[in-house]
Amino acid sequence: MFKRLSRAGGGLRKAGLALALSTALVAGALSPMLAAAQETTLKFVSWQNDEPGVGGWWAGLIEEFKARHPGVEVEWTKVERAAFADTMTTLFAGGSPPDIVHLASFEFQRFANEGWLEDLGPWFDKGGVSLDGWAGQQICEFNGETACVMMLYFGYIMAYNQAILDAEGLAAPTNYEELLEVARKTTKDLNGDGIIDQFGLHHPTKVGGGQYVTEMLNYVLDAGGRWTNAQGQVTIDTPEVIEGLTRWKTIVTEGLMPRDLSSGETRQLLADGKIAVGLDGPWLVPILAKGAASEDVRIVADPLSPPVGGSSNVLGMAKEISDEHKALVWDFIQLAMSDEFQSTYATLAASPAPSPRADITEATAVTPEFGLLVEGAQAASAEGIDRIPAGLEIQYNEFAKMVMEESQRMIIEDLDPAAVAATMQARAEELQNQ
Repeated sequence: MFKRLSRAGGGLRKAGLALALSTALVAGALSPMLAAAQETTLKFVSWQNDEPGVGGWWAGLIEEFKARHPGVEVEWTKVERAAFADTMTTLFAGGSPPDIVHLASFEFQRFANEGWLEDLGPWFDKGGVSLDGWAGQQICEFNGETACVMMLYFGYIMAYNQAILDAEGLAAPTNYEELLEVARKTTKDLNGDGIIDQFGLHHPTKVGGGQYVTEMLNYVLDAGGRWTNAQGQVTIDTPEVIEGLTRWKTIVTEGLMPRDLSSGETRQLLADGKIAVGLDGPWLVPILAKGAASEDVRIVADPLSPPVGGSSNVLGMAKEISDEHKALVWDFIQLAMSDEFQSTYATLAASPAPSPRADITEATAVTPEFGLLVEGAQAASAEGIDRIPAGLEIQYNEFAKMVMEESQRMIIEDLDPAAVAATMQARAEELQNQ
């Protein structure tokens, strides 16, 4: 079994407001508003209803919420991910939005931009709820409002094959220069047939624009670059991003990773001992555990700094619903954020919970590397890292496609990264001004 080389811990603290409301309900001390709410059904639309692990977490959350609010029902409807954004847009535009709003982190911006999401800032202020250390929460701050609560934010880790590195007398890399050396020395034709059959790095390139840009982002971030700054201004034509593009071009043109393979294919090659080093997210861990080289694989912190981080999905509240519904949705959100449910999220979803107070004892018992996953998420969040650059949230799909196109042109036509950065800068600014 692969080995974990670091660990982290967490703590427990009970949430207050939802429990106080539960006590009032059970005791029969019902206000007129809550009496009316007993006849209420909250609508909740998601794509995760039957997903392994996280689907069970949502189901448990709903049951606990209902137990604390007798008579209140939650109508939990599944919509397939491929149709989700269009379905939600139709519901909101038609004046029938779900009360509890679940969205992917790359799509909530469009809904917020339309004025469809409640600003949760005043609710947090009124309830005295602290968001300190909540991983990825800065992404939910949009147009000067708190549009949502981050439900999943991840950071990258590094996996490496100890046997492959030992064969070359190499230690695990701790920075880009060492990573490049390891990649060059472990990319080999092992059987002498003229075909490379062992690669130094795992980076899929048979992917969509978003994933391709995320792979590049490893090197852009470590070089000190950002696609945009915190104010949303495009910052591609800079020495730091140019260095990041240069690193990406070096890795690809030297053939240090397999070409034209999907994410699943390259992850399997890493798991089976055909790739020496991989930089990836928490989903890599269970794949490695089942691979042919599981005994040789080690998991450590990402040597590139800051690590790539990314948001997944968010929870919010529809703006155009009654005050009674809003109060209940707020209770639902607080329950989801409670230490109890953040801890069970880590265990059931097998992913880092955004809360810094989540108890990961059970999750670590199942996945010994879990502490490293938490550390990666917290390290990326502390630097404000996200795959989706500020100021280009609405245009992200077009931006990612553009960056992939220009990067591929850089490699195929052997273009100067400085010239490519200038082209990307102009095209990104054009996208912003559309």
